[in-house]
Amino acid sequence: MTVSESPVGTFVTWDYVVFALLFVVSSGIGVFFAIKERNAVSSKDFLVGGRQMTCVPVALSLTASFMSAVTVLGAPADVYRFGASYILYAIAYTFVVVVTAELFVPVFYTSGITSTYEYLELRFCRSVRVMSTLLYLVQTILYTGVVVYAPALALNQVTGFNLWGSIVATGIVCTFYCTLGGLKAVVWTDAFQMVVMVMGFLSVLIQGAQSVGGVEAMWSKAQTGGRLDVFDFDPNPLRRHTFWTLSIGGTFTWLGIYGVNQSVIQRCISCKTQTHARLALYLNLLGLVVILCCAVFCGLIMYAFYADCDPWSAGRVSAPDQLMPYFVMEILGEFPGLPGLFVACAFSGTLSTVAASINALATVTYEDFVKHCWANLSNTATTWTIKGLCVIFGIACTSMAVVASYMGGIVQAALSIHGMCGGPMLGMFSLGILFPCANSKGAIGGFIAGITVAFWAGIGAFIYPAPPFNSRPLPLITDGCPWLNSSITPATDAPFLTSLPPRPPLADSWYSLSYLYLSAVGFITTLSVGLLITSLTGFNKGNNVDPLLVRPVGNLFCFWSERGKQMCWGGAEAKPREQEPKCTDPKDEGQSSKAMGKEWLETTRTGAPDGEEKCYSNSGFVSETHSF
Repeated sequence: MTVSESPVGTFVTWDYVVFALLFVVSSGIGVFFAIKERNAVSSKDFLVGGRQMTCVPVALSLTASFMSAVTVLGAPADVYRFGASYILYAIAYTFVVVVTAELFVPVFYTSGITSTYEYLELRFCRSVRVMSTLLYLVQTILYTGVVVYAPALALNQVTGFNLWGSIVATGIVCTFYCTLGGLKAVVWTDAFQMVVMVMGFLSVLIQGAQSVGGVEAMWSKAQTGGRLDVFDFDPNPLRRHTFWTLSIGGTFTWLGIYGVNQSVIQRCISCKTQTHARLALYLNLLGLVVILCCAVFCGLIMYAFYADCDPWSAGRVSAPDQLMPYFVMEILGEFPGLPGLFVACAFSGTLSTVAASINALATVTYEDFVKHCWANLSNTATTWTIKGLCVIFGIACTSMAVVASYMGGIVQAALSIHGMCGGPMLGMFSLGILFPCANSKGAIGGFIAGITVAFWAGIGAFIYPAPPFNSRPLPLITDGCPWLNSSITPATDAPFLTSLPPRPPLADSWYSLSYLYLSAVGFITTLSVGLLITSLTGFNKGNNVDPLLVRPVGNLFCFWSERGKQMCWGGAEAKPREQEPKCTDPKDEGQSSKAMGKEWLETTRTGAPDGEEKCYSNSGFVSETHSF
């Protein structure tokens, strides 16, 4: 392997052609579904795909949208600097998917909701729902800004790809096919982009392995450089990545992203059955592990290639997030079209994440705010309103890319945002689902406490980054750089720390907490404070809780004790839980009138006659042209 003495090249015509095809095909899918579904005026077709999606496209969509450019560019760079312990995220992914499939999705699916936050109003009160929706809007727009900006900047500085041109193009294309085709366009476009991501990774893996002399040579160099020391069982919570932070902290972080996130749940409830929804999650786990392994091996190959000449320390790139595109241009530059394929790989993750975010933002805004103010909109007006919201949020997410320029490394920035916001959200949903005794006062108080503590730790860490002895970057060498006369000091975070103001006492303790524990901090605070306030203000009586909305922890851990179950249910007798809502459909009673069907759908469970349960009404399940 020989490191190039001259700067790497830029895009050629074929690279631009391959990259442009990604945008053309993505837009074409949106046009296709706009034409195909032109006669489907029901809002449920636009919001949840008519609730007829199957598990395979949904699984591919979930994998593509959450294995974004943060993974394609950030994960290999993380492995390059800190080692292959990143692979331990597979443990977290496994726990997350199992809990989501077995705990959260059954509750959300059977409750008949479209916006995840509808659940909080059904379980607690409207105030809780509004607070959660507002936090979700902030979280998603901030995260999407990182996802849009980071890959565009990295590719701009390495390949000469136009920065703002790629950012604007991403926003326009995502907004275009979201607005035209709704959820079906998002899901099928994600499935196509998932294929592109895998092809991009394979091109780098194959050519990269050949460039370093094969897999055996790569493994040997990675081991010599300490990149294969995966299992670090140090329990210190200030350490950035250990077995415990990645497996436990990663579980809480990703559970906030998966278990209660609108973008994930919306696609799960779009499946035709609950079985399809759960199977989609398990298939998605397989996809997550495949992409994770690809990212980790790309990082190891990149380290083997630059083992004697680190381009970051040598000044060839200005940030770690640029290492992967720099490496790609160096090993694939002589193959016209392949650098374009990798850039398409990176932007596939960006497109799928941004599209899913725009669709979810529009859905929750309509369901949680617009519909509350204008409840009598026709389906046609509803559809156009949601499309207008897609355009608004497309502009907002694209504009937020400016803010993302101040957030540092993309992996840590993205997961820190999810940790600060997702932890309290996860805590509040868990409070409602696992503890029937929890009341609305406890939910509100716990949520506020969780947000306060999580943001205190997260913002403090942003202002006062953890010192290198906590993050422990591995050595990077420049002895083999032919254009340097001598080796220079390995790159670390220390130069960055010298420009910071004096550090307060909490800077090296509380603010240095691993970013992966931010979600756990928010979750534990929300849950504990929520239960404390509930106990002080009076337990909610179990008789007031719909069994479809809970999966009591007492039924799981106190299965031998009826008294324990009653305590969990607030003193009431523990109720059996139905697996599916029993809806009274006028069609089954021979009443085919459209007016009567609409009246049935607009009646909630609480308004049902004794012994008869009505389905919860929301835009995702109202149809003027279809009967159930």
